[in-house]
Amino acid sequence: MGAYLIRRLLLVVPTLLGIIVINFVVVQFAPGGPVEQMLAELRGDAQSTLGRITGEGGGEVRNANHPPGSGGGDGPVGTYRGARGLDPAIVAEIERTFGFDKPASTRFYEMLSGYLRFDFGRSLFRDRPVVDLIVEKMPVSISLGLWSTLIIYLVSIPLGIRKAVHDGSRFDVATSGVVLVGYAIPGFLFAILLVVLFAGGSFLQWFPLRGLASPGAADMPFFQRALDYAWHMVLPTTTLVIGGFAGLTMLTKNAFLDEIGKQYTVTARAKGNTEQRILYGHIFRNAMLLIIAGFPAAFIGILFTGALLTEIIFSLDGLGLLGFESAIRRDYPVMFATLYIFTLLGLVMQIVGDFTYTLVDPRIDFEARR
Repeated sequence: MGAYLIRRLLLVVPTLLGIIVINFVVVQFAPGGPVEQMLAELRGDAQSTLGRITGEGGGEVRNANHPPGSGGGDGPVGTYRGARGLDPAIVAEIERTFGFDKPASTRFYEMLSGYLRFDFGRSLFRDRPVVDLIVEKMPVSISLGLWSTLIIYLVSIPLGIRKAVHDGSRFDVATSGVVLVGYAIPGFLFAILLVVLFAGGSFLQWFPLRGLASPGAADMPFFQRALDYAWHMVLPTTTLVIGGFAGLTMLTKNAFLDEIGKQYTVTARAKGNTEQRILYGHIFRNAMLLIIAGFPAAFIGILFTGALLTEIIFSLDGLGLLGFESAIRRDYPVMFATLYIFTLLGLVMQIVGDFTYTLVDPRIDFEARR
């Protein structure tokens, strides 16, 4: 197992490098980079100033001595004609500030050398180290993803096992309807419904709508602060649980149904073993392998994709919201840093999943695979 883990860890390096290279190349051809956005903001500010001076909403500059179409305008008002095209020196200074005065190969090499030291540079628009931003936002996303994944597994596995044992019963049919509804409703719609019903939207105001802590929570005693945190987590966690438990429940049921019909189960029953002994002594170990295989993907999916809209709706300032805003603003250092962190965590969680295989079933030997 040790040699296998070493090989998997060594494969993390080329995988990370390949993903970063592909995304870096794609970004080079994407329009609307940070320089273009800054230039657009400067042009917008100039047009706004021009509109206040002329009183015409930023329209064409009019001068009594130079009527429209004459091409003149050398007075104080005419100097704002530069809003139509910025000075090349200003453009060059903006490119130098953002580091785009260097060739793409040089920027890529500097980025990689920094990543080896976990130095992701500074945000282009927030003017803060990217590491500080990630460390600040990570607890929100980690707590949201961890609690949601834990509750999903605690609900889905017992429910799926019971559905498999009582396959075709009224309980199975009724719970299948609930699972189908949970699977069909998008998470963000369910989040909006919870806000309308329980967060002061139109009916009740039982839960807070924003953040993970009330004002002044830092001064509360530990127990009261923990209750306040749990109070804020109810709605966003419920949103992710409803959207995630359906698939895992059906996966658990199908895995157990498949194992229940196998020959070793019939043999164990013929030997006089109780149903509980057969279920948890023989079937559970084999059926849980498929469920364990999906844990890394489930955790990463909830942490970085499913939580994005939830963070926006409930105003949770986490990594998902940070990555989304950075992509919109073309804040490349933050974009690549969050991509690097997401990919690294995903690869590590896959290795953890493989290691958990051997804990559940010691008969599995990754060293023997060819």
